[in-house]
Amino acid sequence: MESSGMDSVQADDAVLVARTRQRDQDAFARLYDRYSPLVYSVALRVLRNPSAAEDILHDIFLQLWRSPEKFDSTRGNLAPWLAVIARNRAIDETRRERPRIDPEDVVLISPVNTESEAERAAVAEKIRSLLLEMPETQRSAVEMAFFDGMTHSEIAAATREPLGTIKTRIRSALMTIRKAYER
Repeated sequence: MESSGMDSVQADDAVLVARTRQRDQDAFARLYDRYSPLVYSVALRVLRNPSAAEDILHDIFLQLWRSPEKFDSTRGNLAPWLAVIARNRAIDETRRERPRIDPEDVVLISPVNTESEAERAAVAEKIRSLLLEMPETQRSAVEMAFFDGMTHSEIAAATREPLGTIKTRIRSALMTIRKAYER
């Protein structure tokens, strides 16, 4: 017996939608009275905001009034159709909302430690000035070792200098730099 009661509601919905297509305001009002609590509760469940849920409710019924042909009673029942639309619209609304955060409450996290970055820049500048004060042969050996990534043997071969001489030049340059930082 229950299924015949549901069938009569579905048949009545189909008639009311058909009458709404003919711009029957009484038929539309009956649909609104029957299903507005459902649409509102679905939207409210998703949005948790009564005002936004009301907006969704009004939008959906305005759409039903303007385009009742979008509902096809042969494809399903009106109640689930309206519930799915309400849920989807509410989800879309939550996605559209931008977080409302006071810019002063935002903490920026940088992967770069600006304090140590500034220290590194100062150290690099000091080393550059020390390198400029070194004899050309010493500076060249350090640059090849540390900037070009060459081994001591490769530097010796490239400069045609004895390996011991290259090692001494690099060691002397590093001692000069260390002394500058001990001051």
